[in-house]
Amino acid sequence: MKNMQPQPNPIKAYQRKSTAARRVGKNTRCTCGETRIEALVGSSGICIECHRKATGRSIYDKHHVAGKANSDITVKIPAKDHWAILSVAQYDWPKETLENPTGCPLRATAACIRGFIDTVRYLMESLLHWITDLLEMLSALLVERLGPDWWLGTPISQFARKG
Repeated sequence: MKNMQPQPNPIKAYQRKSTAARRVGKNTRCTCGETRIEALVGSSGICIECHRKATGRSIYDKHHVAGKANSDITVKIPAKDHWAILSVAQYDWPKETLENPTGCPLRATAACIRGFIDTVRYLMESLLHWITDLLEMLSALLVERLGPDWWLGTPISQFARKG
């Protein structure tokens, strides 16, 4: 079966990254710790969120999930993630789908699906991935303090692998 995820164009991705690196400089870090070059503003060395805080503006963007040409639906996203993750993901979409100059309903539908996939992937990473790290750290701590079978005799044992 064919891999269902769209594969980014590595040449275009490298070109975008190189252009951004020339714009902001290599190894640039905002005072907040942000290092993703896509989230940095010009050659200032400051990220978009710190820049907006300094100018009294919102640190959130309205992300057009399916691309502005395809839908008015937006979700509120931290600007750094909008710039460095979701907009970058849209750059890998077929240009005809993202820009949809003729208003083709099939292209708009494809954009809705692509946008949903990108947004869910972003939400899974930002909302759920830290939980796996926490559970693994807690497991190691419980093994260290209570032994390798710490869950036996507790209500948690119902979730243990059987057999």
